[in-house]
Amino acid sequence: MVNLKLYAWVVRGRQRIAIIKAMSKHQTVTQTCKASKQYNKKVSLNNCSDIVRKFAVIGLAICLNDHDRTGRLYKLTEEGDEIRTELLKG
Repeated sequence: MVNLKLYAWVVRGRQRIAIIKAMSKHQTVTQTCKASKQYNKKVSLNNCSDIVRKFAVIGLAICLNDHDRTGRLYKLTEEGDEIRTELLKG
């Protein structure tokens, strides 16, 4: 079951929607930003970085190598993946 509070928060932002749709596997913020351009051309690397970090804070994503300063890998949590699946349906 999708967490409706988090789903509503993601849906309220066009860039958040594009970024969560682009997070199909573990990848860096740069890779996520490039992939999200197919959903929203206005996503910048700075915005993408802020949004992915926010996803990690609220539990939609997890950083796999938090100790590294650059090249951090992020992947969606089970909850984030449920929201992504729901967004890709419709």
